[in-house]
Amino acid sequence: MIYHVVPLAEWAAAPALPYEPASLAAEGFIHCSPDEATTLAVVEAFYRDAPRPLLALVVDERRLSAECVFEEAVPAPPPGVADGVRFPHVFGPLNRDAVTAVREVVWDTGGHPTGLADHN
Repeated sequence: MIYHVVPLAEWAAAPALPYEPASLAAEGFIHCSPDEATTLAVVEAFYRDAPRPLLALVVDERRLSAECVFEEAVPAPPPGVADGVRFPHVFGPLNRDAVTAVREVVWDTGGHPTGLADHN
């Protein structure tokens, strides 16, 4: 399973269509993380000011219609992620039937992500 972080409003915007975040058009792929701990480090580094609720889609990469390639972070992984961790990049729209669970980022009182909880 891999994880993709997205604000609820973006994920819910077009539920009948494959999910296509801005990074797909801008960079040619959808950014994902290989595990929950890395996902939380990514949220801490890049999503602290993102609209909330903030979700983490749990994706079965074997169900993806698009190619998924694990690549090293360029120029470096975010703080809290070890060198050499490979990030999954999805090179096409994310078909929604590959999403096996939707989790919500849990925040502490200081605005730092502390975990993922089931999203209702």
